[in-house]
Amino acid sequence: MRVLLLLTACSGITALQAQVYKSSGPLVHTFSIVARDSATGEMAVGVQSHWFSVGTSVAWGESGTGVVATQSFIDKSYGPKGLALMKSGLTAQQALDSLLKADEAREVRQVAFIDNKGNVAAHTGKNCIQYASDIKGANFSVQSNMMLGKTVCESMAAAFKASHTKPLAERVLAALDAAQTAGGDIRGMQSAALIVVNGTAADAWNDKLIDVRVDDNPQPLKELRRLYNLYVAYQHMNNGDLATEKNDMEKAMNEYNAAMKMFPENLEMQYWTAITLANNKRLEEALPMLKKIFAADKNWKELTKRLPAVKLLTVTGDALKQILAQ
Repeated sequence: MRVLLLLTACSGITALQAQVYKSSGPLVHTFSIVARDSATGEMAVGVQSHWFSVGTSVAWGESGTGVVATQSFIDKSYGPKGLALMKSGLTAQQALDSLLKADEAREVRQVAFIDNKGNVAAHTGKNCIQYASDIKGANFSVQSNMMLGKTVCESMAAAFKASHTKPLAERVLAALDAAQTAGGDIRGMQSAALIVVNGTAADAWNDKLIDVRVDDNPQPLKELRRLYNLYVAYQHMNNGDLATEKNDMEKAMNEYNAAMKMFPENLEMQYWTAITLANNKRLEEALPMLKKIFAADKNWKELTKRLPAVKLLTVTGDALKQILAQ
């Protein structure tokens, strides 16, 4: 509470306004980007902060509706309320204006919205801790507060625009990296997050295309990129499974190999690739892979014994004996 009172006094906020800040609420001073891919309609939020689990507070999104980043002296309700207003038909600017008008603490808020049509809105209150700013562009907004230097937003915007040929998630990651290179949060790094949603409405259980977070790590942006790459690798595995179902083994193996190339030490990826080879009468290729996997972790052999009962391993009895002999 003493920290809150000191900060509010230093920023010239009246005693009446200070009452709206709760000591239990997060003080998420950070940098973030909200963005939309004009070709796919996908929308994203990327964020990093010296604050625990920043992604659970700052980043909000809904397929077919929009995305929100809410930070500084944070009011998390800007996320769900902003999405509801945009879903009702308000533009990003109209939705943000509506919430700011009703918020007595608007001058310590920093918020950015994008709706599913690409309309962008951003607000940086005059009492956000310096350096604090935002930059709006075509299909994106970058915003930061309590930064070490003045050029964080400019660096984020430049990196996002320069990476226009890449997938949206990678453009957002590039912007976050650029922010950190420009100095980033004056306190350092702790957590980061990336979410991506569809441009069109989706079932609630499929709403987020990507949802990866680093809650506490000395190098959160490096770890966030690793998790994103792992997501991409497992998408290759999923595509391989779908190709296998359609008996397109050439595509399946191309997808599996792409995944394993990204994470060559991942036993899970190696294992299911080998099982797929065995199921498709390519036992000679599968056996050396399985031997290596079983040597690394004997539990994979135990799992293999259980697969025939559920028809996930459909080899002959002799072939099964060869597999288990590895």
